[in-house]
Amino acid sequence: MSGPVAFVLGGGGPLGAYEVGMLKALMERDIRPDLVLGSSVGALNGATIAADPTPDAVTRLEQLWVSLRERGVFADTLFAQMGTALRSRTHLFSNAALRGLLEREFAGTRIEDLPVPFECVAASIERAAEHWFTSGPLIEAVLASSAVPGLLPAVHIDGEHYLDGGLVDSVPVGRALASGAGTVYVLHVGRLDQPLSPPRTPREVAVVAFEIARRHRLVHALSHPVSGVEVHVLPTGAPGGSTDLRPRYGRRGLGLVQERIERSHQASAAYLAKQAA
Repeated sequence: MSGPVAFVLGGGGPLGAYEVGMLKALMERDIRPDLVLGSSVGALNGATIAADPTPDAVTRLEQLWVSLRERGVFADTLFAQMGTALRSRTHLFSNAALRGLLEREFAGTRIEDLPVPFECVAASIERAAEHWFTSGPLIEAVLASSAVPGLLPAVHIDGEHYLDGGLVDSVPVGRALASGAGTVYVLHVGRLDQPLSPPRTPREVAVVAFEIARRHRLVHALSHPVSGVEVHVLPTGAPGGSTDLRPRYGRRGLGLVQERIERSHQASAAYLAKQAA
């Protein structure tokens, strides 16, 4: 490796558990970041490693993910979801559980005080543009980056309202390439090499739209390499065409957390071993 090392952590809701296994494999190889970039759930995972770039942090993150099924951000009952939707008219879940989780981990932390430089992206509603949080309260920045449209409320910060970073840059490789990094490790939730098909149902329309938004900037960045920069897209270990790779929310969507962590850990460890050989 030459030059600074950047970790790029993408969005994907409950599928973000794959990134935990990748982080575990990186720590085992003693690969540490000089810069961490996160989007959506990748902002949560990335903030944890930027605050403590050690195997202990990955262990805590794994325990957090395993516990989310029963007391997580999307664990509300259908009745509670309907109540939130009726009151808000914009979203199904409160972000109180996510805020509580972040308070336990990062209470009072500011981005500029983290041991490793950290940035996360969100979508500004008023400006219809991406916004990168590089300073200020960490919790508010992660909440903004993770505000999935229709599921979680927009986050109000300094006169602007923000939604999920995945709307504008789901896997921010381009930001890493522009940062001067010499080596970039891309942590993602999979499906990047699976072709999309025209939707046939309303649900498929939403899934395809999500995938286009998630992939297009990443595809462009990977197809325009920067001379002298190594880019490693770590594998999830999920079988090709797996129906597991859907961003289901709620307890059902979080039920495969441990399996996802183990799959990506094994696959990424094998990949890194091959690169080092």
